[in-house]
Amino acid sequence: MSQVGYEQASIAIERPEAFSALRSSVERTFSPANVEKFLKKLVSKSVNVRDFEAVLQKKLLEQVDATLASSGTTAVSLWQQLTVADQGQMREFYLTRLEELDNGLRKKYNKIYRYY
Repeated sequence: MSQVGYEQASIAIERPEAFSALRSSVERTFSPANVEKFLKKLVSKSVNVRDFEAVLQKKLLEQVDATLASSGTTAVSLWQQLTVADQGQMREFYLTRLEELDNGLRKKYNKIYRYY
């Protein structure tokens, strides 16, 4: 019997411009230069780290990502341009980047990583 590893299905992005812009902002937010600033903002606003919609509504990406802040658009407007399928993929990307953070940072900011 052969074992096959898990492979995520590839779903085409329907709104590539908005998706790419929002994804780039998330990547910049999770860069070593910005990630701790982002986590501190989450703590100060009492936002659970996994609540991506709250991150968007409180404009936390714009507060950390200077490129997005100076672009003349917001993360919420990019999010609203996405289809439901694109939003699901963006949420998954955000959560994946979140879980890839260094254990030291996760431990330091355990308050926002809690489920309760």
